[in-house]
Amino acid sequence: MTDELKLTIDSAMTGRIDKELAHHLTDISRSQLQKWIEDGNVTVNGEKVKPKYKLVVGDRVVVQPKKPQKIDLEPENIPLDIVYEDDDVIVVNKPQGMVVHPAPGHPNHTLVNALLYHSPLSTINGEFRPGIVHRIDKDTSGLLMIAKNDLAHRSLAAQLKAKTNEREYVALVHGVIKEERGTIDAPLGRSKKDRKKQAVVEDGRHAVTHFKVLELFQHYTLVSCRLETGRTHQIRVHMKYIGHPLAGDPLYGPRKTLPGNGQYLHARLLGFKHPRTGKQMTFTSPLPEYFQKMIDHLEKTDRPS
Repeated sequence: MTDELKLTIDSAMTGRIDKELAHHLTDISRSQLQKWIEDGNVTVNGEKVKPKYKLVVGDRVVVQPKKPQKIDLEPENIPLDIVYEDDDVIVVNKPQGMVVHPAPGHPNHTLVNALLYHSPLSTINGEFRPGIVHRIDKDTSGLLMIAKNDLAHRSLAAQLKAKTNEREYVALVHGVIKEERGTIDAPLGRSKKDRKKQAVVEDGRHAVTHFKVLELFQHYTLVSCRLETGRTHQIRVHMKYIGHPLAGDPLYGPRKTLPGNGQYLHARLLGFKHPRTGKQMTFTSPLPEYFQKMIDHLEKTDRPS
């Protein structure tokens, strides 16, 4: 969407403005619309509103899309750890420290720049996120599925929406988790105290994380986390919410934490049905060296007493 949009609300669109606009503007994500609303790019009867504003019949809504900062997206010859590839999909093992796609302030040296050098990609997600069906944070390592064409992209995105794919992460968290396993069902949205952060908020988006304890230390716990939903920073925020923030996390963790280059979080398992054949495919990735070294260190120095 690039042009200004004007709507007069009828009885079919009465509800939360972010939800109703997301249904109407199918090429714009609800999270993007929420940001536009918060930034004043969406007005109701000439006034700024909040994403939870309830539309009523007769409201006049104006949507003025933000003009994206110009970025020259260039293919770059950056080595890739490709776990699987065919004519439709690529499964790549992203290293810690690599940004997934370009954005203002980070126009190059991303996974997308590397992928464009390697292969054609789908176009559904626009100019700056070709091929990207889902993302992981810069300092999170592990498996991502990439669409090489639009047919594959639609199929993989539909599986994410239907929650039929598999995504499992390994995380090292502060504190000792007493339960062997558990489920965190808490809605997530932008923090009202710090716009750079996500938080558990009453009017947030549905988010569910299942965790299982893998190994206990004296001051830390190694867990696996399976995602039912894929919200921004979901595992990092959910684990902090139950009192066990990720070790090394510069945004959600405590000041005193383990040394490293960011949170100890690795996407180790990815499963989906092949978009063309329908065959179930599952891929795994071992912990990267920096992560495994920390586990080895804790096994020697932080054993439960």
